[in-house]
Amino acid sequence: MRKLLILLPGLIFALLSYGQTQPAVVDSFKRQIKEAVTIEKKIELTGFLSKVLMNVNPAEAEKYGLEMIEMAETTRDRRLMIVALLSNGERYSFLAGRKDNIEKATSYYDQALEIAKQNKLDSQIVRTCLLLSELSRNIPDNNKALDYCNQANSYSVMLKSDSITARVHLEYGSVYLAKNDKLLALRNFFAAVRIAEDLKNYNLLRGAYNKLSVFYAVIEDFDKAIDYQVKALSLIGKVKSGQSPYQKVQELNRVGDLYAYKKNYSMANFYYEKSLALADSLHFEPLKAMSYKSIVNNYMAAEQPQQALDYFNAHPQLQDFLRQVNFGYFVDQSYGYIYTRLGKYDSARYFYNKIASFFENDVNTSNQFSYYYQLGMLHKKTGEIDKSLTYFLKAKELADKMGSLEQMSYMAEMLDTMYQQKGDYKQALLFGSLNMKYKDSLTKLGKEKDLMQVEATDEQQRLERLRKEQEELKRRKNNIQYMGIILGIILLFIVLAILGMFKVSAGLIKAIGFFVFLMLFEFIFLVFKKNIYSITHGEPLKDLAFMIALAALLVPLHHWLEHKVLHYLTSHNRLTAAGQQIRTKFLNRTKKPDA
Repeated sequence: MRKLLILLPGLIFALLSYGQTQPAVVDSFKRQIKEAVTIEKKIELTGFLSKVLMNVNPAEAEKYGLEMIEMAETTRDRRLMIVALLSNGERYSFLAGRKDNIEKATSYYDQALEIAKQNKLDSQIVRTCLLLSELSRNIPDNNKALDYCNQANSYSVMLKSDSITARVHLEYGSVYLAKNDKLLALRNFFAAVRIAEDLKNYNLLRGAYNKLSVFYAVIEDFDKAIDYQVKALSLIGKVKSGQSPYQKVQELNRVGDLYAYKKNYSMANFYYEKSLALADSLHFEPLKAMSYKSIVNNYMAAEQPQQALDYFNAHPQLQDFLRQVNFGYFVDQSYGYIYTRLGKYDSARYFYNKIASFFENDVNTSNQFSYYYQLGMLHKKTGEIDKSLTYFLKAKELADKMGSLEQMSYMAEMLDTMYQQKGDYKQALLFGSLNMKYKDSLTKLGKEKDLMQVEATDEQQRLERLRKEQEELKRRKNNIQYMGIILGIILLFIVLAILGMFKVSAGLIKAIGFFVFLMLFEFIFLVFKKNIYSITHGEPLKDLAFMIALAALLVPLHHWLEHKVLHYLTSHNRLTAAGQQIRTKFLNRTKKPDA
């Protein structure tokens, strides 16, 4: 029941492209905005600034977000207007734990989608639909997410852009995974991997590996999930971006999460500390807050509430950050849950009373579920059966809405137990039978997970086999072309040699000879160029140095050999004995026999 133990909401942090301290980043962006020459650059920089400030000062982030929209509106450039709206939507989607943030993000995305459709801007339609799909999954509303994904796909087909197609596959995979259609999810993820590999787009490939890591975590193959997360982590260095250190912090944290799901809490803490150390070196407090959050949650999952409380109190930066982004209520919720686990029920009740109105009205479904579940547990422990039943029933209703069988089963079991304690055996029987129904479904799902692991392995092997077959087909095709080129060069040299046996124009021999030797040495260059990748690994400086060295060797040889051969053929340009013999044989064969 780890999902029920999570204290603090998941947060997405705006990544920066500057390795500076937090105030320095804000000042740097403000200075660059003033110095920007074009309106496009001003809008881009203002968007970055508003996203950064969303983690520091939401009120100021709102100010710059609105300024960005005003700047875009004055240009009447529809693409810039869409950029501004999407940027504002994204900054609110970072903090989707609150219902009002989801509503604001949706509003901005809807406005952008309307403009894009009115002006037939297909690529912007695809991007907006994918963002709306992702946001819908966070509500959660998976059917709406699938609808947006279908819209994105219909427009991406017309664009014929491989990178856009790959991003659609990734979102399809996430939607199908949320809808529990795991095989379709896996196929979409692997389709994105193949495209990213063909494009050598490491950023896109990282995204695909991250999605595959989530997939394998869902089917509880945690070792493979860790493998893919580590693969994504290893690609960060290949993405030439100032964001790389910040991405590394988050991905180290994700590796820690996977070890926590595996119940290897010591390794989880090892990665959280690595993530925290890197975040500390970057001097960016929001990223440190993410690591603090994970460590607190890890202590709670490991049944160590006192250590969680001590760590929470010893690192006020996490609480300060949550209050800065209007998530202070989650701090009080965390205290309430920790004190419940410690048996300090009066303290727990005090904190839960502080946040009642907020969690009743202003949070998304998953956070509201955790609140009702935690209150039910508090009153269960204090022996207040009726109050416990009230909150467990509310939690059960939300679990049904979210469609999580694990949570539905757990809440039905809780309600069965509580109604038995109350002596209401009719209701206990009802929820007991529901629990058995859910458990049967979970048992079936468990078997499906085992089958899915086999199918996932088979699918991966099938795709790998197809990839190898395609590579072999390509290799054979290339080899045929190489053989054709070699035979063509040999044939041309034979023709050149034969021409030297006859009385033909020296200019003709030189013209054909020039083409033959050019073809020969360019073919040599081609062969070397195709085979130096293992040495240079595609690095431009190494490629350039190698090609210069090769040219220094082959160009003089080309000129020398061409000059010698053509000089010989043209200086002996006469009817040789061999030429006379060829001509005689040819004439004898073509002469008609006597009548």
